[in-house]
Amino acid sequence: MQATLDSLAQFVPGLNKKVQLSISGVPAPDYLRAIGRANNISFHIDPSVNFTVNNIFIDVTASNILLLLAQQYNLDISATGVILVVKAHPEPVIAFKPATKQINIRYRDLDNALSMDLSNDSLTAVAKKITTLSGKNIIVPPGLQGKMVTAFISGAGFDVAMDKLAFSNELKMVKTNDSFYLFQPLDDNEQLYVNGDRKTDVKRIFKPINNAPAGNLGLSVQTVGGQKLISVSSANAGIAELVRSASQEMGKSYFVYSEIKGTINTINANDLTYENFLNLVFKGTDYTFNQADGVYLIGDRKLEGLRSHKVVMLQNRSIDTVLALVPAEWKRGVEVKEFREQNTLILSGSKPQIEEIASLIKQIDVLVPQILIEVTLIDVHKTRRVSTGISAGTADSIKTGGTLLPGLDYTFGSKSVNEFLNKVGGIFSTNLGHVTPNFYLNVSALESKNNIEVRSVPKLATLNGHTASLSIGNSVFYKNVTQNLYPSAATNTSVFTNEYKESDANLTINIRPLVSGDDQVTLGIKIDISDFTSLPTDGSPPPKSTSKFESVIRVHNEDMIVLGGIERTEDADSSSGVPLLSRIPLLKYLFSSRTKTKAKVVTLVFIKPTIIR
Repeated sequence: MQATLDSLAQFVPGLNKKVQLSISGVPAPDYLRAIGRANNISFHIDPSVNFTVNNIFIDVTASNILLLLAQQYNLDISATGVILVVKAHPEPVIAFKPATKQINIRYRDLDNALSMDLSNDSLTAVAKKITTLSGKNIIVPPGLQGKMVTAFISGAGFDVAMDKLAFSNELKMVKTNDSFYLFQPLDDNEQLYVNGDRKTDVKRIFKPINNAPAGNLGLSVQTVGGQKLISVSSANAGIAELVRSASQEMGKSYFVYSEIKGTINTINANDLTYENFLNLVFKGTDYTFNQADGVYLIGDRKLEGLRSHKVVMLQNRSIDTVLALVPAEWKRGVEVKEFREQNTLILSGSKPQIEEIASLIKQIDVLVPQILIEVTLIDVHKTRRVSTGISAGTADSIKTGGTLLPGLDYTFGSKSVNEFLNKVGGIFSTNLGHVTPNFYLNVSALESKNNIEVRSVPKLATLNGHTASLSIGNSVFYKNVTQNLYPSAATNTSVFTNEYKESDANLTINIRPLVSGDDQVTLGIKIDISDFTSLPTDGSPPPKSTSKFESVIRVHNEDMIVLGGIERTEDADSSSGVPLLSRIPLLKYLFSSRTKTKAKVVTLVFIKPTIIR
């Protein structure tokens, strides 16, 4: 201080100027200001100078007075330029080194187990002790060197013990690739929790920015099974804000091509991957995303870089039938091209829409069962026909002959008839005469009965859900005569037009099979049977009999069913003979020929479906 004042005296002569003072009980600031006014010295007096002065000085320099006051009252005098700064000198603080606290940590090298009993111990001291005992390097960053920790762990694995030490004191523990253990503080938006794998972990909680309401947007990130998953709970949140916040929280690189508009009323989902989150947010909007070199490209679906394409090759179905099953709303904005040579569809457009369509096609592209249907139609005829009568006439080259059993149908020539007449005449002595050489006589008494006739045994094959059809029959043409009358002044002219029309009698079978998962086959059956009962010779339309059957039944694979009850009955009684005589009792059997027919036809249909895979 003496050296400072001597050096300053060259610029402030008043320091060496003598002063005569006699004061008692004067405050120190006033005392110094009086010296300053007397000797032209500038003072800056600190408020800490607050004592009183009692002195008598005769012919003493101001410099000596200042040194005396500094020594007596423990002042600190320094110079700033030519200004003297006077303040109280602080009392020295004596620092006592506290006693070293023992850190209670034990390490077993045999099983790499760590035990610790810590109570408000320095994290730096704990890290040093663990490193010394285990030989494993533990780093405490400068921001945590004053951190105090508390934990009690007994015989836990080293990594587990370090992780739980950090967890119990709200710290993060990171093990680097070079086997260093690094303590880190939690960020403002991080908190500790136990994840889905029941391990301690750190998750980030989104905090709304730009003064957004705290309840409208909430995102959190956690790690499950080594994978980062995001949970979101939002109401009336903007899509753009959700995407931006989720990308930042997940640490994803992204690029937005176009402005994203719109809001989501309510969303509440947990443990989503980043791509699932984007799919969920963009569903039903005009926006989509794509990934290229680790960067997510986000924007309108129609923009370059966001369009996508996919080739879908069908294995079991035809593209004609599959494409018709895709909803028209799904195909809006997606271009679909058919590559028939390879039974392939080429989809171009928005990636989410393409994936949705491809997923549907994959589900319906399954093998379609084929069904072989065996149909056996049997007609059971119960027909009885009785033909009796005698017929006679003349004809060339008639020989005697015919059948006597099983029915009588015998023809007598002229020679046999003449011999019969001669024998009858010899018995009764009467000459009955002779017949002409061309005369013949036919005697018939025949009864016939029919039984079973197999009408058709077709085999039909069709795909599941498609109708198999069979039609067998014949056609008959009949003449339809039309008369057109053209009147005139002289006479009327008639023009006859002949038109031949067709009449069909068919056996038609339509069967539509549907296969269920347990190999049950549901059959929709329609059967239409028509037949001509007779064929007129006068050109009139032929009469027909018709039987129809329609039903829906269910059978097991390779089971046979029988359908019956398709029945028709025919009765016919015809005769021909000599007029009048053919109607006289007894004589009518000699002068007429009669045929009586009674027929009953029952059609049985046997159906057997067989699934062919």
